[in-house]
Amino acid sequence: MTNTAKQFAKKTALIVVDVQNDFITGTMAVAGASDIIKPINEFAKRFELVVLTQDYHPPKHISFASTHDLPELGVLDAPYGRQVLWADHCVQGEWGVKLSDELAINHARLIIRKGCRADVDSYSAFIEADGTPTGLDGYLRQLGVEQVVVVGIATDFCVAWTAMDAARLGYECTVVTDLSAAIDVDGSYQAAAHQMNALGVRLVELKDI
Repeated sequence: MTNTAKQFAKKTALIVVDVQNDFITGTMAVAGASDIIKPINEFAKRFELVVLTQDYHPPKHISFASTHDLPELGVLDAPYGRQVLWADHCVQGEWGVKLSDELAINHARLIIRKGCRADVDSYSAFIEADGTPTGLDGYLRQLGVEQVVVVGIATDFCVAWTAMDAARLGYECTVVTDLSAAIDVDGSYQAAAHQMNALGVRLVELKDI
């Protein structure tokens, strides 16, 4: 690694979002998710600072359709706004919540767990759905981070919300689209891409970095 690369790395954090069993082969498996893990491992070697995120829900979480006896992909009006309802996923203590065994980023410094409260969801690694900070912003600022690169699952939900909050908080933000996997429900990928672009988030492929 050149001196220039080291200086760049110190100001840039890689955020690897939700590479967890339930999103790969479990209850909410995302098409193509298994294919991005090894490339993410290689990509992460370029960064001195890597943060992992982990959906980490208690049983009967507000985001679970089963909690409300409603259909999956329905919408609930929660106190903090619109809540999409999903299959039970990433339940604390269960296999599906674990980070994939294929994820091999031994130098990752921090794991941000989100959606830990039963009555509040969190797609973003920075801010929970009710506006509560996760602490990630303060952590990165204390380390002098100015830029973030986001990869992982799912492009149109947790990756996008993390990227958009990063942009709102003043970070230069890039999403690597071919190191991310999208759910793409009813045009959700295009909607998320439009929202990210509107906030100045760069969507690029790995070859362009």
